[in-house]
Amino acid sequence: MKKQVVEVFHKLYGADGDIRTYFAPGRVNLIGEHTDYNGGHVFPCALTIGTYAAARLRKDDRIRLYSMNFESLGVFETSLDDLIPSEKAGWTNYPKGVMWAFEKKGYKLTSGLDIVLYGNIPNGSGLSSSASLEVLTGTILKDLFGFDELSMTEIALIGQYSENNFNGMNCGIMDQFASAMGKKDCAIFLDTSNLNYEYAKIELEDAKIVITNSKVKHSLVGSAYNDRRNECETALKELQAVVDIQTLGDLTEEEFEAHKDAIKSEVRQKRAKHAVYENQRTIKAVDALKQNDIEEFGRLMNASHVSLRDDYEVSCEEIDILVDLAWNTPGVIGSRITGGGFGGCTVSIVKNDAVDTFIEKIGAAYKEKVGHDAEFYVVEIGDGAKVLD
Repeated sequence: MKKQVVEVFHKLYGADGDIRTYFAPGRVNLIGEHTDYNGGHVFPCALTIGTYAAARLRKDDRIRLYSMNFESLGVFETSLDDLIPSEKAGWTNYPKGVMWAFEKKGYKLTSGLDIVLYGNIPNGSGLSSSASLEVLTGTILKDLFGFDELSMTEIALIGQYSENNFNGMNCGIMDQFASAMGKKDCAIFLDTSNLNYEYAKIELEDAKIVITNSKVKHSLVGSAYNDRRNECETALKELQAVVDIQTLGDLTEEEFEAHKDAIKSEVRQKRAKHAVYENQRTIKAVDALKQNDIEEFGRLMNASHVSLRDDYEVSCEEIDILVDLAWNTPGVIGSRITGGGFGGCTVSIVKNDAVDTFIEKIGAAYKEKVGHDAEFYVVEIGDGAKVLD
């Protein structure tokens, strides 16, 4: 893919100068959903699909951005003194936001850039195309401007800062962290309260990770995502009146049950319950994986979906159909919604000899029930963002 991106770059901007290439992956979260802004644990892994870029510094302050995924939109032009969000800027608000965030954090961009991008993450699928684009932009800026002191964790944090403050999406750190810090064949067991993490080997001897795209696009900025975050923050404040905690992730299930009546609304109680129980499920799931108990891991994935559907209410009819179909398919170890919700994808662990049947049967039944096709990706776990040259 790198070759095609460079060819397009040459065609649009010329072949002279120091042109460099980059990649940042998308991610799938195996378990630990909506815990990352609640001080809990998450368990994502980087994928081998993601966003590619070719980039070169300019001698003036112009910024030219082009996406091979949106050819009809042509080259988008802006400048370093015009880094403000706008509706007409569309997808370019993500790279512009990261450039803005770099400047805000004291990393001065001394010239403009020419950039060509190509992503093979399905748009709106919930596999973090936006975080991939943010981390990719951060990697480009770190490399081209020589900000060698910036760690990849800091690149992830700048990506999150830009999405929160430039794009108005109040996301946690998981997506950017997974894209920046991914490691081949490993998931990242990350404590979002302090960014302590460890890599856990994913050795599925007789199974594959299958992502199913419902083809229901989610757009988290315009969805109830920020509402969920606000509900959890209010619930936390109510709990803090009776128990000494910093985040919902500090509570065990028993502690939550003992103090939950401090939360004054039934809806907020359900939201907080999900955050607490999902965090504990994630800790147990990683333990199960270490014991090579993949069946228990699958059971916890299933319980995660039930909680996201009933307590957190971020699923939708099409996703629930996919999960129900998976649960009723022989050879499926576990299946759940993944990502922010309100559409997007499910993630399933499927025994090797059942993968073809899984895709065929669920594909046909889903189309019959909802009237359009789902897409299936049997994924590999890859490394985090990098300079390709």
